[in-house]
Amino acid sequence: MSGLASRYMARFRARYLDVLASVYIYNEHRGYTALDRVLDAVRRAHPDEAEFIAEITHQRHDEHKHYNMFRRWFELQGRMPLVVGREGGHIDRFVGRVFGCTIDDLSTDAVVASPDMLAKLCRVIMLTEERGFTQVEILLRNRFILSDPVLTKMFRIIHADEPSHFDPYRHWLAAHGEPGAGWRDHLTNWRIHMELMLWVLPRLFLNGNAPRRTEWPDASDMA
Repeated sequence: MSGLASRYMARFRARYLDVLASVYIYNEHRGYTALDRVLDAVRRAHPDEAEFIAEITHQRHDEHKHYNMFRRWFELQGRMPLVVGREGGHIDRFVGRVFGCTIDDLSTDAVVASPDMLAKLCRVIMLTEERGFTQVEILLRNRFILSDPVLTKMFRIIHADEPSHFDPYRHWLAAHGEPGAGWRDHLTNWRIHMELMLWVLPRLFLNGNAPRRTEWPDASDMA
């Protein structure tokens, strides 16, 4: 490979990792903060289901841990993540398709009062986490990821954690006689994934003027 080609490939790799990590840090932050509301709903609707509540609490802990890993990666790079909004969030898009509103506008009271809404929310989380697990398996075969020892270790940790993030919802749905994910759910999940892969991420990658965050996402947690 010529010197020019090597420099081009190095720039491509750096941009790819920058965009990927920016999308991940957004989704991990969105994940653990949204789970606070899921926990509130489950505790109110099913206060006697200690095991399920503990499993969601564990998932919330893991996603906060994953967020901190990506934050540390950016700190080691000496830069902030690129700005990623709700259009870059898988769970944001899924909630929007299923409930017709944003995560922030989804009423916890309504979820508590409606077993059907809670079951839908469980299916959304389950499929989002399953998609995340599949994607991490793909990334762990990606040569750009494997060329970064820190990111490789991070994604191996995420890969080990992910099954405990979707299995509890499948078991809970079955235990309550609720249907699992149907073909419409799977189709919606696939479409959202393709939108992210074919539109959102390439657009961010190609936007050389894309702004960077001026504060960490978790700054709002302490507001």
